[in-house]
Amino acid sequence: MASTTSWAGLWFLTRNTTFSTTNTNTSLEFSVLKPNAGSFRLFSPYSLFHNGSTSLTQRSCKCSYSAPVSTRTYEFSDTSSEVELRLNLKGLDIKSSKEILVDTSDSSLAIRALRPGLPVTLIETNRLFDRIKPSETIWYIDDDELVVNFKKQDPDLKWPDIMESWESLTAGSAQLLKGASIYLVGNSTEINYKVAQEIATGLGYTPLSTKELLETYSNQTVDSWLLAEGSDSVAEAESAILESISSHVRAAVATLGGQHGASGRPDKWRHLYAGFTVWLSQTEATDEDSAKEETRKNVKDGRLAYTNADVVVKLQGWDSAYAKNVAQACLSALKQLILSDKKLPGKKSLYIRLGCRGDWPNIKPPGWDPSSEGDRSLGTQ
Repeated sequence: MASTTSWAGLWFLTRNTTFSTTNTNTSLEFSVLKPNAGSFRLFSPYSLFHNGSTSLTQRSCKCSYSAPVSTRTYEFSDTSSEVELRLNLKGLDIKSSKEILVDTSDSSLAIRALRPGLPVTLIETNRLFDRIKPSETIWYIDDDELVVNFKKQDPDLKWPDIMESWESLTAGSAQLLKGASIYLVGNSTEINYKVAQEIATGLGYTPLSTKELLETYSNQTVDSWLLAEGSDSVAEAESAILESISSHVRAAVATLGGQHGASGRPDKWRHLYAGFTVWLSQTEATDEDSAKEETRKNVKDGRLAYTNADVVVKLQGWDSAYAKNVAQACLSALKQLILSDKKLPGKKSLYIRLGCRGDWPNIKPPGWDPSSEGDRSLGTQ
């Protein structure tokens, strides 16, 4: 990576909403990713729970994430309840499985060849594609290959690869998203656009830009529109665009940044809820703790419309060369969110079929009239 970049760090947060008729519980998964000599590291995920009041509680756990290491070629297969890794051992003169150390946790893997002095790392990752049952891991030598079998915690999830990566996330997201569109929101129109383009390319989604659609419709730039008619007019027009594309599937939508965009206004969210929303939040936080605190304050006071998003990705500095890295963080966070509640894509689909009435996440029965509960019901949940 270029040493001149202003990029300093990236954090992501996922919102896990539990639906009920009486209250809404929100779990916020927070992780921090930082480029480090061409790699990313993930520190100290934690969850915040909102129980329907203004109080927030914290649950933390320790883990780390660094770029995966693989010094040997391997083959991978998924057999429903198990996944199998075959690691090429040619040239290592390994005759017994006792010469191999396999170290696992529910989300990490390290395989090392035991040699006089320091062991030789053959493969290592702190982020498996999903969780395993480490106590049920078995391994053996088959000719020139080490065969390792892992028991999956979620047998229904198909693993594209042993590790989470851009390639495995883009290959594995289709089974989770089930066609649901992704909306990128935040203060920067440019960042929203760049990241949406990467997500669309990776997933095979249709890339859409509300800025481009508005300018095509009006035959003028958004800047000139703002000067001529003001931000309210632009936000209203973008809201109409969002309504027109809300029934689209498999789209990655870049929205306008700032207060002249619909996503910056709490009363304009009813059609954004049709897909999974990712808030790309620029921050001046220089460390994990301050980024956590900033996020907790944003969610707790609820004054920013962007806190309605399903996923928050916080980044310090910006360089378009890192758009794919941010897109990877978005897909990773969305994966965690959906795995925590696999009914979410179906609920998004139901929300669209009922007309995007603004009743997200507590979807009302058919026939419910949004006007019956006044402005409070429109895009503010």
